[in-house]
Amino acid sequence: MSVVNALKLSYRPAAAFVIIGLFWGCFAAYVPVIKAQLGASDALFGTLLLGSALGLVSAMWLAPRADRILGSRAMQVGAFVLAFAWLWPGQMTAPLLFAAAMGFVGLASGLLDVVMNARVSELEARHAKPLMNANHAMFSVAYAVGALVVGVTREAGIPPAPVFAGFGLVTLALLPLLRVDVTVVEAEEGYSGGYPSGIILLCGAIVLVAFMSEATVEAWSALHIERTLGGGAAEGALGPAMLGLTMAIGRFSGQAVAERFKEVNVVLIAALLSAVGAVIAALAPSPAVAYLGFGILGLGVSVIGPIGIALAGKLVAPHLRTEAISKAAVIGFSGFFLAPVAMGVLSEAFGLRVAFLGVAALLLSAVPLALTVKRRH
Repeated sequence: MSVVNALKLSYRPAAAFVIIGLFWGCFAAYVPVIKAQLGASDALFGTLLLGSALGLVSAMWLAPRADRILGSRAMQVGAFVLAFAWLWPGQMTAPLLFAAAMGFVGLASGLLDVVMNARVSELEARHAKPLMNANHAMFSVAYAVGALVVGVTREAGIPPAPVFAGFGLVTLALLPLLRVDVTVVEAEEGYSGGYPSGIILLCGAIVLVAFMSEATVEAWSALHIERTLGGGAAEGALGPAMLGLTMAIGRFSGQAVAERFKEVNVVLIAALLSAVGAVIAALAPSPAVAYLGFGILGLGVSVIGPIGIALAGKLVAPHLRTEAISKAAVIGFSGFFLAPVAMGVLSEAFGLRVAFLGVAALLLSAVPLALTVKRRH
């Protein structure tokens, strides 16, 4: 199936992926400005980002219930709340208020994320086609667009708040697309299968590796280019933009690859490729070489998270699909809880080069996880 056909089948949840991507790309490129605005050290800024992680993890547990209550309007409500939440972090100068604002962002982002992934998984089951990579690719495209827009606005001296508000207006324009009828699946009569804790944990751990790596590069690549390598504001914004663009390419390609090869084998190759990219970025002597490293990392890591989520929905009974995706996402998005702290501490103690070498080691840990899934399933 072509990417175009995949997006035709899933264009409504794809619009939600675009919304989330725009906001997080905007935030990633504004990190140097927001960090300076707060007057925070690396370690403190990493700790403050725990606010978004706590919100995300809380949302993952609440999302299945919210999905049942909101039904066809769940994505609409999630997107509206997210647009409202992003109005505040860019205005904060007090660290505690910033952490609270990011907690609100994480809560809204997590709710929308679980619901939109569940809708894609339902469509995959209905059409018997892999759709997850194409939808996650739309996140990456939007993430890159958001970062590139901010490269222009930062050069023009525009502060974060009005740019976030502008992306909020884009969200409002897309809301009509986000209403989707929900497929309610009851347990089959006589179902006696045990609860699939093992596969959920394994898939969640794979997603955790991917999302920790993504979160680290998203939040710290601009600082690495500007501080370690002496780049300017526009050059710094190109770091997360390069990640987003290459992740989009990787996920669009992954859509075709997933139709021809076993998902676990794809994860194995992607983990090795992305680890090489992280090493190149860590040891880069110039911004241009760092872009190459972030690009290779993006190509590899792009498919790991979507495949982990897809496997969680595919390897459980249909009536457990949304719950399995939600719990795997809880584990995965805890990467947003762990990555800021780990990166901040490593950077404070050893510098960003060593911190990005840590990302390479993290990516390699996906190999034994994928082999365990392959052996058991």
